[in-house]
Amino acid sequence: MTGIDYATLKIDPPREHVQRVALNRPEAMNAVDTQMGRDLLDYFARLTAEPGDVRCVLLTGTGGKAFCAGGDLKERNGMSAAQWQAQHELFERAFVTMMECPVPIVAALNGIAYGGGLEMALTCDFIYAARGARFALSEVRLGLMPGGCGTQNLARAVGERRAKELVLTGSPFTAEEGVAWGAFNRACDPASLEDEALATARTIAGNAPLSVRQAKKSIHYGMQMDLLTGYRFEIEAYNRLVDTEDRHEGVRAFNEKRKPDFKGR
Repeated sequence: MTGIDYATLKIDPPREHVQRVALNRPEAMNAVDTQMGRDLLDYFARLTAEPGDVRCVLLTGTGGKAFCAGGDLKERNGMSAAQWQAQHELFERAFVTMMECPVPIVAALNGIAYGGGLEMALTCDFIYAARGARFALSEVRLGLMPGGCGTQNLARAVGERRAKELVLTGSPFTAEEGVAWGAFNRACDPASLEDEALATARTIAGNAPLSVRQAKKSIHYGMQMDLLTGYRFEIEAYNRLVDTEDRHEGVRAFNEKRKPDFKGR
């Protein structure tokens, strides 16, 4: 996943199988406009189809003030209903592609994340958030409601009652509150945020990539099933790993007391 230039994303070459992706509209607090929707959809669709050397993604924002301020309301000002819905269809496709991406995504919220910005973060597998920043699903204050899977992902993370409180009031919350409620994984000092998120991404990338992807799939889809059906799904995912080169390498390395050299095969 290198060699592609995006107007609204800054993509670094993979290092230790981790690719850093930064939302890159700092002049607009990294707000999501139509082009960013296209860029996110294209990047994560390509990553899904051909991950190459990328085993984990670190997603953050440029500029230091915001991860993402939400949808770009300046671009949306004056849109017809048809134009608005067409744009939102693009955002929907991008967010679903992120949720279904087999490669784990670690979000590092280096500043505010409001509305669609927080919804984007909630599509990721892990969220590390900077202390001092504020986060909210604030759409009800604009005559809207979350439309980027926010009501679904937030409720699954924090529970129905807390999700209703946050969504229906539109009130902001802190990184520490997000961790306490289960929305975020960790609250970090701004200076160490990316290093801490990167350390987790590198740990994931050091494990067998096929195992990581199958386990992620099993958790994600299993949570939408009853327990026994989810378990059957888990076993199907498990059985696809038994005859892989990486499984053989992992067992050999354990017995030979060395670090395994996983190839993703």
